[in-house]
Amino acid sequence: MQYGICNLSIVPLRLEPSDKSELISQLLYGDYFKILEQRKFWSKIRLAFDSYEGWIENKQYLEIEEENYKILHHSKPKLSIDLVEFIQDKNDQLHPILLGSSLNGLSLLNHSHDGHLVEGKKEKSNLIQTAFLYLNAPYLNGGKSPFGIDCSGFTQMVYKLNGYSLLREAPQQATQGEALSFIEESEPGDLAFFDNNEGDIVHVGIIMTDNYIIHADGQVRIDRLDHSGIYHVDKKIHTHKLRVIKKII
Repeated sequence: MQYGICNLSIVPLRLEPSDKSELISQLLYGDYFKILEQRKFWSKIRLAFDSYEGWIENKQYLEIEEENYKILHHSKPKLSIDLVEFIQDKNDQLHPILLGSSLNGLSLLNHSHDGHLVEGKKEKSNLIQTAFLYLNAPYLNGGKSPFGIDCSGFTQMVYKLNGYSLLREAPQQATQGEALSFIEESEPGDLAFFDNNEGDIVHVGIIMTDNYIIHADGQVRIDRLDHSGIYHVDKKIHTHKLRVIKKII
């Protein structure tokens, strides 16, 4: 088995080994992974954080030893908490990194960082404060950054920055936690999931106080939540049908 680490600010993870293939997720700086299959230009990987699999270009990561992978895996996550920050390489060149980037591999990559970071589990009440860091970020299917993010990437990153692990996709996240029967039982930070006419879960958002919800739909925005689903405050219509509310923490 081979291993790798993302040494760039943001790298596309694709469904197939092609630049034209669908973007299914992204790697942020410091994300590390197992290499499942290596071809001439592309590698299929499995991320350590959420076991998500996809293809990345061989030019966009560095191989690491198994020993270093294990060290990273057993170290307490340290994440960048600034919208955009810089790390410095051995030649004193600056490289931008984004909110939620992993800083555990700095010494491995021979990089230095003197910005703000966050580590450890935070209070549940901190989730909404973190969610506001992504407010107005544009929607991007497969995205995980403040410059483009999808609904489940948003919830995953908000929880990750507070020390908790969510799976990558909304249907996967819906398998986690404890189901609640009523909106009235929910607390700020709980997740609301929404389905389509076929019953497939297609959307997720973070519940706020007073029946508000913050979610990525066109952009990360705040709308109303009721027993039917999400009521879009600008369009004055229901846009998503409520399926289940889950308490993760």
